[in-house]
Amino acid sequence: MAVEPLTSGASGRINALFSLRALRSLLLLLNAVVLLLLLPFRGKANSGDNAGKDEKQESGRKGSASSVVRVPWALLPWRNATMAVDHEAAAAVRRSQAIRRVFQDDDDDDTVREFCLFSTARGDTLFTQSWTPISVQVRGLVVLLHGLNEHSGRYTSFAKRLNANGFKVYGMDWVGHGGTDGLHAYVHSLDDAVVDLKIFLDKVLAENPGLPCFCFGHSTGGAIVLKAVLDPKVEAQVAGIIMTSPAVAIQPTHPIVMAVAPVISFLVPRYQITVANKKGRPVSRDPQALVEKYSDPLVYTGPLRVRTGCELLRITSYLQQNLREFTVPFFVLHGTDDTVTDPQASEKLYKEAASTDKTIRLFQGLLHDLLFELEREVVTDDIIEWLNCRV
Repeated sequence: MAVEPLTSGASGRINALFSLRALRSLLLLLNAVVLLLLLPFRGKANSGDNAGKDEKQESGRKGSASSVVRVPWALLPWRNATMAVDHEAAAAVRRSQAIRRVFQDDDDDDTVREFCLFSTARGDTLFTQSWTPISVQVRGLVVLLHGLNEHSGRYTSFAKRLNANGFKVYGMDWVGHGGTDGLHAYVHSLDDAVVDLKIFLDKVLAENPGLPCFCFGHSTGGAIVLKAVLDPKVEAQVAGIIMTSPAVAIQPTHPIVMAVAPVISFLVPRYQITVANKKGRPVSRDPQALVEKYSDPLVYTGPLRVRTGCELLRITSYLQQNLREFTVPFFVLHGTDDTVTDPQASEKLYKEAASTDKTIRLFQGLLHDLLFELEREVVTDDIIEWLNCRV
């Protein structure tokens, strides 16, 4: 099966999204939007004598109240409502697929896999799931956050390895991903994901009083976890965090990007630019892992949307300004050949964070998806060893 090696996250697609070529495309789009907005105020062009006569006759029949108002098609309320229904229907399909996978995973005598839905204050339904060991006593919890464009179900094998070592695992599909509500892979605000993680963490701890809890985040999931633990309440709740290939920094190709991105994001948040669907190096050196990832309907492989790209810039900029504020114990793992997120940014996090308990592991030659690399067992063993030392 031919697999198009699309990256699952950060810098390459962000830079492509806000490149000069992409900005030109956006300017053309904005120009078209402005013209559409001006249409209702344009006078009706003369289209010949017959057209004029027809209009007069029509006006005579209906009276003076029959003036024609032209409204751009894009502004019609029913169109927006139809789009919203389509997004909700697509999210419902994704949710049914995510639930079906939970029920299909019943051939393991050592793990019980379950799902749970809960609503946010925004009205979104979040899909969460858990993996509980049967024959091993639970001695710790791990709350897992996936990366951009993927979903928590991809980490089932990893969760079961943790189960075998006495850790119950919870996964949350954050907004726009997997079985959770929202336009697929569209992120209106990563702060929503941060808030949802805090609520989910409260729920997990209430169900498992007295057990130490760790958070795990991959790529953008790592950035969400990092921002969450800057909250003193969350910091007090967790015994530590683990991050693989975290999105800690994204360096725009030009300084103007940081100024222009919020404006474009406000005007056309859901706009997709095909140049942002940039081909790059695969996220794993395991061909089978790539086939499984990009043939998964719950994994988004389309172009990055403007607002999503802007949110990635915003959260990484925030993290860069607060690196010295981190005091939570953490373990960061990164592949040196990762072209999606920057391993040097992980090194900077390790050096500047105020945490007294911090560990970094750089894997020479490995790419972005460490838990789907050929050396996944080595990576998993390192994570389990780190957890065992803190339980």
